[in-house]
Amino acid sequence: MSVLSGIRVVEFGGIGPGPYCCMLLADMGAEVVRVERTTVVGCDAVAPQFNTMLRGQRSVALDLKQAGGRDAALRLCDGADIVIEGFRPGVMESLGLGPEVVLARHPAVVYGRMTGWGQTGPLADTPGHDINYIALTGALHAIGTAAQGPVPPLILAGDFGGGGAYLAIGVLAAYIEAKRTGQGQIVDAAIVDGAAASMTAFYGMLAAGSVVEQRESNPLDGGSHFYNTYETRDGGYISIAAIEPKFYARLLQLLGLSGADYAQNDRVHWQEHRVTFANIFKQKTRGEWTGLLQQEELCFAPVLSMSEAPSHPHLAARNSFVNIGGVVQPAPAPRFSRTASQVKSAPAFAGQHTVAELADCGLGQSTIDSLLKSGAARQREE
Repeated sequence: MSVLSGIRVVEFGGIGPGPYCCMLLADMGAEVVRVERTTVVGCDAVAPQFNTMLRGQRSVALDLKQAGGRDAALRLCDGADIVIEGFRPGVMESLGLGPEVVLARHPAVVYGRMTGWGQTGPLADTPGHDINYIALTGALHAIGTAAQGPVPPLILAGDFGGGGAYLAIGVLAAYIEAKRTGQGQIVDAAIVDGAAASMTAFYGMLAAGSVVEQRESNPLDGGSHFYNTYETRDGGYISIAAIEPKFYARLLQLLGLSGADYAQNDRVHWQEHRVTFANIFKQKTRGEWTGLLQQEELCFAPVLSMSEAPSHPHLAARNSFVNIGGVVQPAPAPRFSRTASQVKSAPAFAGQHTVAELADCGLGQSTIDSLLKSGAARQREE
């Protein structure tokens, strides 16, 4: 048994933050059924194992524009604790699958809505992607270099951190409340809201005057010499995070530098200190620095590539990566002492479980056959 065993989730398949949220729920034991478009099944010759965020989930293929497909989707939602969709505002309503319809049939369901801009506001109906959402919140402006400008932090700060993770928190909180009251509700999860919330501490620092709105000018944005990355002799990189005075003092000692000449909080000299540190770290390879600094009290780690990370001794000892269907990928997180999370299965082919799931939700074989014949549903043939 996992921590979310017994909770049933129906996701109307999207991209990015919605699937990420459902991966988190599935990893923790929820039964997740992903409703795909029937046209996706046309790609069923392509193995799905690289769609790692779809691991541990079942797949149903329905044409939601046909009445039969819509009705089948509603039957799936009738048996769900949580429903998740990630389309622009109004799309689910136009399909007859909006929260008013679903909640009227199943008042205790939690209806999670994942968008970039949110369900309301002047930009709600406009298109966008991760970089646009974090740009509006102040997050993107703060990340990058003084010379080259803002740098996209992959899609970690928006889609995954500000989007999918916040949606997971929201629907689980609403589920707990629904179990207490018997009443479900709509969870409006917007990436702009989540990304902004992730910046809460920095807005406090800005108000206090402890950070300035200029990249590479603050302790945590690459401006300081004691919280930064440095290239090594072999072209690798290491990371240093000697924020606390005791760690900083030890770092200076190991680098053969005098604390009197390298006052930690003297911002005027940060740039020249970064140059000094860079010259020193360039004298040894990444492996040599790792051997010298790894066990020291100063907050250090080598900068590893994705290919290197799974074999690092610490991550290997914790089993931080798993091999699912021949694909190495991060293991479920966080960890529970009694109800361990696990990946239940490799990602499914689109439509792989259509017939079984429709039968489970109470549709008779003749109805299922009719849906398949009309194209309102598709089953991937093994």
